[in-house]
Amino acid sequence: MASVYGARLLQEWWCKIDMNSQHLSAIAAVARNGIIGRGNALPWKLRSDLQRFKRLTMGHTLVMGRKTFDSIGKPLPGRQTIVLSRQQEKKIEGIQVVSSLEEAMALRRDPCKVFIVGGAEIYRLAMPIVQSFYLTRVLADIDGDAFFCKFDEAEFNCIERSFVPADRVNNWPTEFLHLERKTK
Repeated sequence: MASVYGARLLQEWWCKIDMNSQHLSAIAAVARNGIIGRGNALPWKLRSDLQRFKRLTMGHTLVMGRKTFDSIGKPLPGRQTIVLSRQQEKKIEGIQVVSSLEEAMALRRDPCKVFIVGGAEIYRLAMPIVQSFYLTRVLADIDGDAFFCKFDEAEFNCIERSFVPADRVNNWPTEFLHLERKTK
């Protein structure tokens, strides 16, 4: 119980710091060869990555493309979901549909963090302005049809790095990185 309370206090502290900023974060799992998806789904089973995703995004705002939302199929519990789509007439219960990243940022309930969670086109739009990047580097070349956009890792400082070996619930070894954009 103490760790849950401590995590809540930490989250409240971050919210106070970022209350007036437009802090934008991205979270993605990317294979060595840049793959992030196959057939509108994740091309791997990585329980540790899913647990990390949930821990980092719980209570915050998620911005995703329509195809990513369709692959999930429903709003994720405990998070505000905003879908970026060209199909403005699309109505989905429990989510907000917008046509631009600016609209998504304006709609966020949570003044603390907005997470870009995919897909490929949404990452391409957002990465030039992302301040925090939570990267799961899948240490394998994977077959797929969706690629993460090019970004210059030299523009970021690595704040945290950890390794997760392959096991029965993680079919590839991974590396978790927390990257923060360097200030100019």
